[in-house]
Amino acid sequence: MSTRKSIAIGGLSHLTAIPAATRIGPLLISSVVSPYDPGTRNVPDTIEQQYANIFRYVGLMLVEGGADWSHVAKMEFWVPSAEYRPALEAPWLDKFPDEASRPARHTHIGQGKAVSASFIAYIENT
Repeated sequence: MSTRKSIAIGGLSHLTAIPAATRIGPLLISSVVSPYDPGTRNVPDTIEQQYANIFRYVGLMLVEGGADWSHVAKMEFWVPSAEYRPALEAPWLDKFPDEASRPARHTHIGQGKAVSASFIAYIENT
Protein backbone atom coordinates (compact mmCIF):
# COMPACT_ATOMS: atom_id res chain seq x y z
CA MET A 1 0.00 0.00 0.00
CA SER A 2 1.27 3.45 -0.88
CA THR A 3 1.99 6.02 1.77
CA ARG A 4 0.48 9.44 1.34
CA LYS A 5 2.64 12.51 1.97
CA SER A 6 1.25 16.01 2.32
CA ILE A 7 3.29 18.63 0.47
CA ALA A 8 3.80 22.09 1.97
CA ILE A 9 5.73 24.95 0.36
CA GLY A 10 6.84 28.33 1.60
CA GLY A 11 4.80 31.33 0.60
CA LEU A 12 1.51 29.57 -0.18
CA SER A 13 -0.91 27.94 2.23
CA HIS A 14 -4.61 27.30 2.58
CA LEU A 15 -6.73 28.70 5.39
CA THR A 16 -7.97 25.20 6.24
CA ALA A 17 -6.32 21.80 6.76
CA ILE A 18 -5.59 21.30 3.05
CA PRO A 19 -2.05 20.64 1.83
CA ALA A 20 -0.62 22.44 -1.19
CA ALA A 21 -0.31 19.01 -2.83
CA THR A 22 -0.34 15.31 -1.99
CA ARG A 23 2.04 12.58 -3.12
CA ILE A 24 0.74 9.03 -3.10
CA GLY A 25 2.79 6.43 -4.91
CA PRO A 26 3.76 7.78 -8.34
CA LEU A 27 1.06 10.50 -8.28
CA LEU A 28 1.58 14.08 -7.18
CA ILE A 29 -1.67 16.03 -7.21
CA SER A 30 -2.09 19.66 -6.22
CA SER A 31 -4.87 21.41 -4.44
CA VAL A 32 -5.87 24.74 -5.94
CA VAL A 33 -2.84 26.88 -6.75
CA SER A 34 -3.63 30.53 -6.16
CA PRO A 35 -1.80 33.47 -7.74
CA TYR A 36 -1.06 35.22 -4.44
CA ASP A 37 2.14 37.11 -3.91
CA PRO A 38 4.40 34.95 -1.69
CA GLY A 39 3.44 34.97 1.97
CA THR A 40 0.34 37.13 1.42
CA ARG A 41 -3.19 36.85 0.15
CA ASN A 42 -2.62 39.71 -2.30
CA VAL A 43 -3.45 39.03 -5.93
CA PRO A 44 -1.07 40.79 -8.35
CA ASP A 45 -2.58 43.39 -10.64
CA THR A 46 -1.21 41.89 -13.86
CA ILE A 47 -2.18 38.64 -15.50
CA GLU A 48 1.47 37.90 -16.21
CA GLN A 49 2.43 38.16 -12.53
CA GLN A 50 -0.50 35.96 -11.53
CA TYR A 51 0.75 33.27 -13.91
CA ALA A 52 4.34 33.79 -12.74
CA ASN A 53 3.29 33.16 -9.13
CA ILE A 54 1.32 30.05 -10.10
CA PHE A 55 4.21 28.56 -12.07
CA ARG A 56 6.60 29.42 -9.20
CA TYR A 57 4.40 27.57 -6.69
CA VAL A 58 3.92 24.58 -8.99
CA GLY A 59 7.70 24.36 -9.42
CA LEU A 60 8.18 24.36 -5.64
CA MET A 61 5.51 21.66 -5.20
CA LEU A 62 7.15 19.52 -7.86
CA VAL A 63 10.54 19.72 -6.15
CA GLU A 64 9.06 19.01 -2.71
CA GLY A 65 7.18 16.04 -4.18
CA GLY A 66 10.32 14.60 -5.79
CA ALA A 67 9.42 15.62 -9.33
CA ASP A 68 10.18 18.22 -11.98
CA TRP A 69 8.36 19.77 -14.93
CA SER A 70 8.90 16.65 -17.05
CA HIS A 71 6.61 14.72 -14.69
CA VAL A 72 3.56 16.96 -15.17
CA ALA A 73 0.79 15.01 -16.90
CA LYS A 74 -1.98 17.61 -16.81
CA MET A 75 -2.57 21.19 -15.74
CA GLU A 76 -5.90 22.96 -15.40
CA PHE A 77 -6.40 26.70 -15.19
CA TRP A 78 -9.41 28.71 -14.10
CA VAL A 79 -9.51 32.23 -15.51
CA PRO A 80 -12.03 35.08 -15.22
CA SER A 81 -12.30 35.65 -18.96
CA ALA A 82 -10.91 34.59 -22.32
CA GLU A 83 -8.62 37.65 -22.21
CA TYR A 84 -6.46 35.73 -19.71
CA ARG A 85 -5.75 32.82 -22.07
CA PRO A 86 -3.09 34.39 -24.38
CA ALA A 87 -0.87 35.41 -21.43
CA LEU A 88 -0.62 31.74 -20.45
CA GLU A 89 1.32 30.83 -23.59
CA ALA A 90 4.68 32.39 -22.60
CA PRO A 91 5.10 30.59 -19.25
CA TRP A 92 3.62 27.41 -20.75
CA LEU A 93 6.14 27.34 -23.59
CA ASP A 94 8.95 28.22 -21.18
CA LYS A 95 8.20 25.14 -19.04
CA PHE A 96 7.15 22.87 -21.91
CA PRO A 97 9.13 23.90 -25.02
CA ASP A 98 9.01 20.49 -26.74
CA GLU A 99 5.77 20.29 -28.74
CA ALA A 100 6.14 16.51 -28.84
CA SER A 101 6.21 16.30 -25.03
CA ARG A 102 3.71 18.61 -23.37
CA PRO A 103 1.18 17.78 -20.67
CA ALA A 104 -2.53 17.96 -21.26
CA ARG A 105 -4.09 21.31 -20.41
CA HIS A 106 -7.59 22.60 -19.87
CA THR A 107 -8.51 26.24 -19.33
CA HIS A 108 -11.86 26.95 -17.70
CA ILE A 109 -13.17 30.37 -18.79
CA GLY A 110 -15.39 32.59 -16.65
CA GLN A 111 -14.23 31.25 -13.30
CA GLY A 112 -13.33 33.51 -10.35
CA LYS A 113 -11.73 36.94 -10.13
CA ALA A 114 -8.12 35.81 -10.61
CA VAL A 115 -6.20 32.97 -12.21
CA SER A 116 -5.92 29.68 -10.35
CA ALA A 117 -4.62 26.26 -11.34
CA SER A 118 -4.08 22.63 -10.41
CA PHE A 119 -1.85 19.87 -11.72
CA ILE A 120 -1.27 16.14 -11.77
CA ALA A 121 2.23 14.73 -12.05
CA TYR A 122 3.31 11.12 -12.49
CA ILE A 123 6.70 10.13 -11.11
CA GLU A 124 7.89 6.76 -12.42
CA ASN A 125 10.22 4.34 -10.67
CA THR A 126 9.82 5.60 -7.13
